[in-house]
Amino acid sequence: MRVVTFGEIMMRLNPEGYGRFVQAEKFEVSYAGGEANVAVSLANYGVDAAFVSKLPAHEIGQCAINELRRFGVDTGSIVRGGDRLGIYFVEKGASQRASKVIYDRANSSIALAEPSDFDWGKIFAGADWFHFTGITPALGGSLPEICLEACKTAKAKGITVSCDLNYRKKLWSCEEAGRCMSRLMPYVDVCIANEEDAKDVFGVEAQNTDIDSGELDYNGYISVARQLSERFAFEKVAITLRGSISANDNNWAGMLYSQGNAWFSPTYQIHIVDRVGGGDSFGGGLIYALLSGNNDQEAINFATAASCLKHSIEHDFNLVSVSEVRSLAEGNTSGRVQR
Repeated sequence: MRVVTFGEIMMRLNPEGYGRFVQAEKFEVSYAGGEANVAVSLANYGVDAAFVSKLPAHEIGQCAINELRRFGVDTGSIVRGGDRLGIYFVEKGASQRASKVIYDRANSSIALAEPSDFDWGKIFAGADWFHFTGITPALGGSLPEICLEACKTAKAKGITVSCDLNYRKKLWSCEEAGRCMSRLMPYVDVCIANEEDAKDVFGVEAQNTDIDSGELDYNGYISVARQLSERFAFEKVAITLRGSISANDNNWAGMLYSQGNAWFSPTYQIHIVDRVGGGDSFGGGLIYALLSGNNDQEAINFATAASCLKHSIEHDFNLVSVSEVRSLAEGNTSGRVQR
């Protein structure tokens, strides 16, 4: 199994523990980005995972590549050039204080990439799956066209294409996202979204649901998935279902919709260590399960369990094994010491 992901990897800076930005005298450094997070998840599951991007040729760009290589991700198709590695700052929330993210990514190397930087025919050699997110075209410049070229090439080669909508209001407006993503969706086989993406990007809203109170009506999400599938002919739509009790405590579940049927995972009550990257870990788990031949119920159970575990891990990467995810998916939820 070979999976290719395409997007931006950035340096993440966060205060230690639950410190606020204004309290920080030093920051912890890690590296992450939506599609890079998925590649690391897959590599940890034993998949041949490649991450494609453009990074500066200086030492800071090399740091990001080294971090990916550390976890077994193929970085051979990363283009070197430009001057900037994007940065983002994370302040972890606690109790009723929400987490905050501040981006410093303007004019990063990937944002200034050109179509000629990527030979998709060569990049996709031997690939079974291509994954990207809505964050990548949102970075502007030539990236919407680069993503479109990648999708067209993947489809021409018979490669399964997945996209996590991942709407980011700090990057573009709902109207801009809707126009751009509507051009890309006809090439997508598996669409991944959260409780807000479908509404923000395509105006499709779950009824009788209040995400702020944590009250979710699952029938509303079946309707959302059905509408998306009918509009874009998706083979599958996966939606994460987060019921926010506080910044530290959430209810977490997932739904997979395919050919008129919906499958729901168990709901987990999670106490959050770090929620950033939670959606990417869901995507990585889903891709692995579907590529491994799991049926739809098994796939959504694996993806949700993988993401549940990610919420217990510092920083963005989901550093868990297949056996750990399967153990949770099979009902081992006690958290007892493994001896």
